[in-house]
Amino acid sequence: MKKIRKAVIPAAGFGTRFLPATKAVPKEMLPIVDVPTIQYIVEEAVNSGIEEILIVTNSSKACMENHFDHNFELEQKLIESHDEERLQLVKAISDMANIYSVRQKNPRGLGHAVLCAKSFIGDEPFAVLLGDDIVVNREKGAIQQLMEAAQRYEGSVVGVQSIARENVHKYGIVAVDETINERIVKVSNMVEKPKPEAAPSNLAVLGRYVLEPAIFSYLESQTPGAGNEIQLTDAIARLAHDRSVYACDFEGVRYDVGDKIGFLKAQIDFALDRPDLHDAMIEILRGIDLHSA
Repeated sequence: MKKIRKAVIPAAGFGTRFLPATKAVPKEMLPIVDVPTIQYIVEEAVNSGIEEILIVTNSSKACMENHFDHNFELEQKLIESHDEERLQLVKAISDMANIYSVRQKNPRGLGHAVLCAKSFIGDEPFAVLLGDDIVVNREKGAIQQLMEAAQRYEGSVVGVQSIARENVHKYGIVAVDETINERIVKVSNMVEKPKPEAAPSNLAVLGRYVLEPAIFSYLESQTPGAGNEIQLTDAIARLAHDRSVYACDFEGVRYDVGDKIGFLKAQIDFALDRPDLHDAMIEILRGIDLHSA
């Protein structure tokens, strides 16, 4: 398998679960403390060795592109204020990677959003990172774990973790063909949002993929599935019938920031992990009267 140099971040959804906040602000720009969610995703990709990133957006999300561009007016103001710390902070965001964007003109699902990256990817294997899942692992990012598995086993890899059986209807679920080791299984099929009684396992696909470019031919011929959308899960399931597809049970603490509870948990944990905020956050938590709440 060729070196994995490129990543795609689908970010064209409307973020309806976070209305009214997302009426004017993309959900990917909602901050975890003071860093936009999408920046954590980009940083994970860059730290894993990704060199070029394509963000799939829509017409109302130009602010995401602006976030990763230089803001010369802001930078000049920081220079004049001798605020070197913040100056370096904003410049680092602009310089962290080669970031491009393309618009998904019709909201036809995740599979269609990935298909929008075909020209950018060409004939190379590539990573896909969804912005609803932030994974914290200081030693090795989730997408890096998948990239290493893809290189070792020479096939596409989906990132999974075990979830409670009653929650399988929220995710794509893999069917296991063969257990390779405690972290890697070979996939025989994938089912999008099955009922608990029909789920082939409790291994849920959680927002990280490494895909061979062959996936594009499957996406181009994919018929609409759940929600009448082109589902990436359905295309990968077809790919698994013809080629080797693996699931990697990646290590790391996952935050489902597309869910309000997961988003709130991330706010608390990330604040507690910050030396400048830890003590203040502890005092806030200690001051909450849970009995009267």
